[in-house]
Amino acid sequence: MQKEVPGFVANRMMGALQREALELAANGVASFQDIDTTAKTALGHPMGPFELMDLVGIDVIDFIAQATYAETGDAADKPHPLIAEKVAEGRLGRKSGAGFYDYS
Repeated sequence: MQKEVPGFVANRMMGALQREALELAANGVASFQDIDTTAKTALGHPMGPFELMDLVGIDVIDFIAQATYAETGDAADKPHPLIAEKVAEGRLGRKSGAGFYDYS
């Protein structure tokens, strides 16, 4: 690495993909299921961004975004409203039985 950045390189790259996926879903461009399918089929990812957020934990995604935003001050790093909504609902992903997907 040439220099350190808040959130490390891989997390920053994944965060950019997650933010775009969240914006596409929030704006009604595609459902989160369709976005996940596209990431898997068109990009060759083993799972889509919403599946990954559910696996990691939506509260963890929220925490990372808050910490990154606190360090950078960049509005693009703020937690997305859909993430805040899921956290407020207690839909934290697989560990709570529901996130973007239902695991009951």
